[in-house]
Amino acid sequence: MSGTTTAASRRRREAGAGANRWVVLVVLCVSLLLVAVDATVLHVAVPAVSEDLRPGSIELLWIVDIYPLVCASLLILFGTLGDRVGRRRILLIGYALFGVASALAACADSAHVLIAARALLGVGGAMIMPATLSILRQVFPDRRERAMAIGVWSAVAAVGAAVGPLLGGFLLEHFWWGAVFLINIPLMLVSLPVGRLLLPESTGDGKGPWDVVGALLAAAGLFGVVLGVKRLGAGEMPLSAYTVAPLLVGAGLLVAFVRRQRRRKHPLVDLRLFARPAFSTSVGCIVLALLALVGLELIAAQYLQLVLNLSPLETGLRLVPLTVAAMAAGLVGAKLLHRFGPRIMVSLGFCLTAAAVIMLTGMGRHDNAPLLLTGFVLLGFGLEVTLFGAYESMLSEAPQSQAGGAAAIGETSYQLGAGIGVALLGSVMNAAYAPGLASVRGVPAADSAAASHSLGEAYEVAARLGGEPGEALRHAARDSFVHGLHVTLLVSAGLLLLGAVMALRLPRAMECEAPAAGLAEVPAPREASAHLRAESSV
Repeated sequence: MSGTTTAASRRRREAGAGANRWVVLVVLCVSLLLVAVDATVLHVAVPAVSEDLRPGSIELLWIVDIYPLVCASLLILFGTLGDRVGRRRILLIGYALFGVASALAACADSAHVLIAARALLGVGGAMIMPATLSILRQVFPDRRERAMAIGVWSAVAAVGAAVGPLLGGFLLEHFWWGAVFLINIPLMLVSLPVGRLLLPESTGDGKGPWDVVGALLAAAGLFGVVLGVKRLGAGEMPLSAYTVAPLLVGAGLLVAFVRRQRRRKHPLVDLRLFARPAFSTSVGCIVLALLALVGLELIAAQYLQLVLNLSPLETGLRLVPLTVAAMAAGLVGAKLLHRFGPRIMVSLGFCLTAAAVIMLTGMGRHDNAPLLLTGFVLLGFGLEVTLFGAYESMLSEAPQSQAGGAAAIGETSYQLGAGIGVALLGSVMNAAYAPGLASVRGVPAADSAAASHSLGEAYEVAARLGGEPGEALRHAARDSFVHGLHVTLLVSAGLLLLGAVMALRLPRAMECEAPAAGLAEVPAPREASAHLRAESSV
């Protein structure tokens, strides 16, 4: 009797208490929305945090960067751990940790406490993100339906990234800065019991022990590489010890990780996945798409505020069409993928995005709202089509037993591409911007050098100088920034066209096999209950 009871309990957990797969998708999307919002919601709260906690410049940098840094470093660790001990289990622990860390961050009375809380949020995010994709991979074994689910998932990710700053700005107008963290707590209190009731449990094949040493090598290596890339993106000198040391140490640890995985009979990450053209090409496309566009997005925000003199709220509203277009692309992506196949869809997505970027070179010193609207809509649609096709191909190419590791690789590629993009395009922008301020009439050399760091600093120097020299510096800085923006756009377009060529290695058609036995659908509530009652009566 106890054996049948135990078996029934196990089946109940595996069936997620009978959740329909579309209900599961809703729960997973709520999880993703929380993580995506938290990645950007703090940006608008930085001035309020600085005024209240008085952090130093290094502490402030860690407050902002520690969340994505920790999250990116631990994705592979928790993605592969979920394959071993249960993806739902890791997800629920991530929920709990995210809620506790949010409460700690909201009540932080010093910069060090806030940094620690943000680091814990990063750990929770690293548990949640790959688990959502790997569970989605399990409950949607049919590739056509899975493509639709990934489209909804990616659209929610686009919404979360855009809603973060707007939500943060709204909360700051009515509450104190800790409110940007408190919003997570009620959502997590609901997500925990709902997730435990509805989400199905799943694991990989479970062969061999989990490689603890390999997981730590991957985490430490990624931490070093991402830290070095972020320092480059923050303007640190490329040959600075603070940049070179973490990059070299991180790269060395990742090399050791790869060698260890190749020697092991049951590796943490099966590197043979990268021998599959569809998988390796999809990962490369994700990196290249983010590399070409994330840094560009930051520069565009500066253009809207500093050149066109728009307020932060007006800037956010100008970028809303980009988000809406990305949502639309995610929702229709499944139909496009089924009709055109991964190769044409991703390649055309890159080309459409490159065309939008080239169109935006028409941006000048004066506002051109129709141009910006058209360019941002094409940019959002093309980028989402590209990322959707790449993510779907990558996840479909990986075996079900390695879904967590594959999802973690995809999310890590996203984070690395974003970090490298900020560093690379930021360097291109600075190289094109600075020469225009080398010799401005009436401006001392020291002031010109200070103004060459950024457009914001140039405006500060111009205000301090005043008179004709200040006005001349302001005009020269604005013109140089627009020139640098055009050069950066062209470099970004070149990278996107390179991605279009790379995408030609993807499969021509979307191959849809019949679902494996027992994986066609998570049982509906009534069906699951009847099955469990029948089993218990045996």
